[in-house]
Amino acid sequence: MQISESQRWFLLITSIVAGVLVYLLAPILSPFLVGALLAYLTDPVADRLEARGLGRTQAVVLVFVMLTLLMVISVLLLIPQLSEQIQTMIRQVPAVLDVLHNRLLPWVEQTLGVSFSRPDIESVRQLVREHWQQTGNLAAQLMGGLTRSGLAVVGWVANLVLIPVVTFYLLRDWDVMMANIQHLLPRNLEPKVTLWARECDEVLGAFVKGQLMVMLALGIIYAVGLWIVGLDLALLLGMLAGLASIVPYMGFIVGIVAAALAAYVQFQDPVILAWVAAVFGVGQALEGMVLTPLLVGDRIGLHPVAVIFAIMAGGQLFGFVGVLLALPVAAVIMVLLRHLHQGYKSSRLYTSDQPDQSGEVE
Repeated sequence: MQISESQRWFLLITSIVAGVLVYLLAPILSPFLVGALLAYLTDPVADRLEARGLGRTQAVVLVFVMLTLLMVISVLLLIPQLSEQIQTMIRQVPAVLDVLHNRLLPWVEQTLGVSFSRPDIESVRQLVREHWQQTGNLAAQLMGGLTRSGLAVVGWVANLVLIPVVTFYLLRDWDVMMANIQHLLPRNLEPKVTLWARECDEVLGAFVKGQLMVMLALGIIYAVGLWIVGLDLALLLGMLAGLASIVPYMGFIVGIVAAALAAYVQFQDPVILAWVAAVFGVGQALEGMVLTPLLVGDRIGLHPVAVIFAIMAGGQLFGFVGVLLALPVAAVIMVLLRHLHQGYKSSRLYTSDQPDQSGEVE
């Protein structure tokens, strides 16, 4: 693929202008990016429905209705439960601090031969007793905070309305937009750019689509398992472990530590720790042997370190918009770096200094 000097300048200027626009328009881009993400995730479903004889608009309406019902049911079922479990967690903070202060820290000090400064447990207990009632209804707290600021209410309502509207129209015209973008590319660049776009879609599909399903499945497995054990915070800790599973093994580590501490505080019985370990052991085994091979497969994914760095860098540079753009940009960079690496290994920079069989340098 030969790129002319004018095309190089055009691509460079386009990239710079796009970056500047993202930076300047970041406050209003969130609903559009969320809508684009939802359209990207649900486009394969609409394509399958369309292949079965439905029109594009009919397929999109069906997908949109299913997605809306799923979100509404999730909010109605999860928010009250999470609100109750957050209250329970706050009430257990003094007991957790007591375990840390009187059992864990002394054991660590005795084992390692070091000493730690102990926190003032009584002041923390008093603070929690005074303020935990204020966390009563999570939804009411959020709405109360919003209603105190008219502009905040308008902004939230606008975003909530824009997201489904943007999702619907992007999903309806997704294939048309991709085809138009392909036709706009310079003819000498179109085959290579299309190849790169497919590879980027493979990376994003492997990580975003597959990993989101793995996270959801693990969250359900952990929550159900901890509920069977009898843990009061089963739903909250299961969701926490599922969300943390965006990075492999992090969900397991965060979840088992938090669940073990909560279970010990609730039951005061070391045997319960074995049941918690069994729940997370089963979840980890299912992830490795069933969920990841089934939902992600052997497609190319992003390295966990690359995921962490991309999300943190995007958030630092562009805030929430940067977080939404982090993984697509990381996928593009990964594909470009792989092609640059292949080009380097086939160039004279890599091969010209290799000695031949006689030991002489070519």
